Amino acid sequence: MADTRKVIITCAITGSIHTPSMSPHLPVTPKEIADAAVAAAEAGAAIVHLHARDPVDGHPTQDPKYFREFATDIKRRSDVVINFTTGGAATMTIEERLQPALQLKPEVASLNMGSMNFGLFPMLKRFTTFKYAWERDYLQSSDARIFRNTFKDIEFILTSCAGNDTRFEIECYDIGHLYTAHHFFERGIVKPPLFIQSVFGILGGIGSHPDDVAHMKRTADRLFGDRYRWSVLGAGRNQLPIAAMSAAMGGTVRVGLEDSLWLGPGKLAESNAAQVRAVRQIIEGLGLEIASPDEARAILALKGGEKVGF
Repeated sequence: MADTRKVIITCAITGSIHTPSMSPHLPVTPKEIADAAVAAAEAGAAIVHLHARDPVDGHPTQDPKYFREFATDIKRRSDVVINFTTGGAATMTIEERLQPALQLKPEVASLNMGSMNFGLFPMLKRFTTFKYAWERDYLQSSDARIFRNTFKDIEFILTSCAGNDTRFEIECYDIGHLYTAHHFFERGIVKPPLFIQSVFGILGGIGSHPDDVAHMKRTADRLFGDRYRWSVLGAGRNQLPIAAMSAAMGGTVRVGLEDSLWLGPGKLAESNAAQVRAVRQIIEGLGLEIASPDEARAILALKGGEKVGF
């Protein structure tokens, strides 16, 4: 059996939350994304979670051609597990968000378990100057935007990808999302071991207090028992403290510039790899070992990198 005591590090390379003007280190082009993913893997990440951006102005895109370009490059250079988003951005349709995972059949794809407010507008207090016209409105208009993930949407993504043998990073931003995941689990639409990614500190989701982390873990344990693997991500300054809590509680971790631009108070992370190295130091400081990509494949019962569509 897989050694589930080993800690899987996922690195989310670029995401769709931050805009290019916020950090010169945010990967934008397919080459930048591929280079950042390979460097994160070399630093210790077993999984890379991938979004795409338009290479001209950095706005989020789900155009499969960009996913194919960087995924093929990463696969050629690394054995890291490749994970595609189906979240894309809250401005996109569900059909648009699905296409990279549907067409390219990655080992893992992410899936949000509920419609929610997803407030990015507070970042305008810190960031006031933008290089591209789309950035300010993208942040500001988030106070009137709902990130849509209805039961029908979730089932559409799960059933559309069922023939691909893609497993899902099941993203739970609040306690109710765990119950939604359990609903699909009971119906047999998702199968064990579930890969539950608990998200803390997004405005509109659960908070980042240690009690919130413990409550999420207790609830997942009660609903899924030993039939799931738990991972966490903390937004912004919560990234490393919450990762430390998860590792200490027997879980795994996610870091990366999608979730936080920072490496310390007022200090921008110069790379995704720097965040991987920081969380690896925490994990190993607790006397734990990180999982290799193949160990992560065994722990999560993945299909293997030779069975993807790129």
